[in-house]
Amino acid sequence: MTNKQRIAVLGSTGSIGVNTLDVLARHLDAYEVFALTAGRNVALMAQQCVQHRPAFAAMADVASAALLREQLQAQGVQTEVLAGAEAIAQLAAHTSVDAVMAAIVGVAGLAPALAAAQAGKRLLLANKEALVVGGAWFMQQVKAHGAVLLPIDSEHSAVFQSLPEDAATWSARVEKIILTASGGPFRQRDPATLAQVTPAQACAHPNWSMGRKISVDSATMMNKALEVIEARYLFDMPPEQLDVVIHPQSVIHSMVQYRDSSIVAQLGTPDMRVPIAYGLSWPQRIESGAQRLDFMALSALTFESFGDAAHKQRFPCMTLAWQALQGAPGSTAILNGANEVAVEAFLQERLRFDQIYALNAHVLEQCVPEAIDSLEALLALDQQARQAAHAYVTRVSAC
Repeated sequence: MTNKQRIAVLGSTGSIGVNTLDVLARHLDAYEVFALTAGRNVALMAQQCVQHRPAFAAMADVASAALLREQLQAQGVQTEVLAGAEAIAQLAAHTSVDAVMAAIVGVAGLAPALAAAQAGKRLLLANKEALVVGGAWFMQQVKAHGAVLLPIDSEHSAVFQSLPEDAATWSARVEKIILTASGGPFRQRDPATLAQVTPAQACAHPNWSMGRKISVDSATMMNKALEVIEARYLFDMPPEQLDVVIHPQSVIHSMVQYRDSSIVAQLGTPDMRVPIAYGLSWPQRIESGAQRLDFMALSALTFESFGDAAHKQRFPCMTLAWQALQGAPGSTAILNGANEVAVEAFLQERLRFDQIYALNAHVLEQCVPEAIDSLEALLALDQQARQAAHAYVTRVSAC
């Protein structure tokens, strides 16, 4: 028998997945990679399987799985290769798995994250959509099945680390949660020029190395809007007690303001291995591999308000978080579905950068949200939003 924690990494070839495997490789005495899943990046998945020798690996489609199986057999790796969304969800809920890193980007990560929650796993949540789309219903599933949900987003991990350990006292002691935002690559750009932004420019984040979708979300600040929605459900905090400030240096990852006016913040170098290591080891702490924060080498820490007139023009997507939270149940799922289509269309150069907000606002206004009581209901609402968003892109492209 082994005392090692068995880990399933969903989305192992993405930036969060790669960083998770880096942390796990530093602690081979405590953790075992049981399963890896990915989309279609067969080359990187093959390398990961050779290094970590998981019992299972799953790819998004049959063709990718067949190619991976062939490559692993040629190298004598005994990993069993599966294919498809159902297989990925099954691995997330596998009886041998202790903890699941849910790092599949987009609504595709919702079903396996839900499967892990309903199987009572320790769920390390790096997938925004589980809470943005699932909202209160997803949190109900976590509680009902005895799962432990630990946030991996740097901002939510920072808030979690800054809150009292006793969650029952949060509402009585906390005045406000303050999420920090870097401001992305266009923090100082003339708002009048945003229509000319290219995908390459939007993906060039000044502080973080991320995938293309989340990089675009950072450039529009839609990622921060989604994080506000996440925080509302993750910490059961009313929208009016959630705030955002721009902090370009990304040293303070987020803060909690208490009713006595004191503020507790989590600081560190901008390295995702820190929240990953914390999630893996909570309530303990382990070596992450990140550089130590050198206060003597720090430049000044600065802060800017989203209330600034120019920032309001640069980042109109920010307002959609509170608009969706104040709407009927299901509004946040509609917003998320619309944004995924908008970002994809922008990356394909079918939509201008400044039209991402216009599409999101239009779909949020046009679609009729419905009560959420199942995964099927969530996916139906997501599909409704996507259809409306695709129709918008078609109209704009024809002009």
